[in-house]
Amino acid sequence: MSNHPTKPSQPAPAPRAVASADAEPGGGGVIAVTRALQVLEAFALGESSLPLAELSRRCGLHKTTVLRLARTLAQSGFMVQREDGDWRLGPAAGWLGARYQAGFDVQNVLEPALRELTHATGESAAFYVREGNVRTCLVRVEGPQALRHHARMGEGLPLDKGSPGRVILAFSGEPGKAYEEIRKKGYHWSIGEREQGVATVSAPVFGMHWRLMGSVCISGPASRLPAEKLEALAQTVMAAATQLSYALAGNSAAPAQSPVRATHWHP
Repeated sequence: MSNHPTKPSQPAPAPRAVASADAEPGGGGVIAVTRALQVLEAFALGESSLPLAELSRRCGLHKTTVLRLARTLAQSGFMVQREDGDWRLGPAAGWLGARYQAGFDVQNVLEPALRELTHATGESAAFYVREGNVRTCLVRVEGPQALRHHARMGEGLPLDKGSPGRVILAFSGEPGKAYEEIRKKGYHWSIGEREQGVATVSAPVFGMHWRLMGSVCISGPASRLPAEKLEALAQTVMAAATQLSYALAGNSAAPAQSPVRATHWHP
């Protein structure tokens, strides 16, 4: 029998968390999901399909990785492989876009309102929403003029260039004298700020509880829309924005001549 004191038993070490191979290094997401989204976002507007090699190049991923991701996405209908081997977006991707637009009541509210605005001004009309640090055109109605400005729906554009983005920033509370002036007027116009030779005038659109939904704008060539014309059309654009605000908030009985002003915009 040993005379040495018995060492107290040590508690078993707690199992270390094993980092998943799919976890992002910063802990902010899942690598597999991020890569799958990269594949979906590799398609540019107007591209019907892409070969695997081009998808791999654009995503910066090995072809075998892209192929595995594409096949997984195809199982849920987000991608489809054509007979020639190229890949295209599948119907599930289209349904996502449709559901996104449905959140803004595009068919019943936005498109009719933009058609009316186009008819009243003779210029193309569009509705922009904020997505992170960019703005995207959710809906657009082309004007009747042969010479007109063309904007692609879904394309990410800067918020700080062009009247649609600046209006969104202003009524999101962006500080600064320029944005305070936009809030005071209730609209903003710009000429050649983002795209040379293009003029726009925009106003904010709100939903329930004065939540900013986006901005409505008209656009056209600067040769047809000088500053004086933009100022004159601003009231029409604000009236359309007010009607849209009431409609999106669930009240179609909006007073036609009461555009949203700076004293009312913030909760």
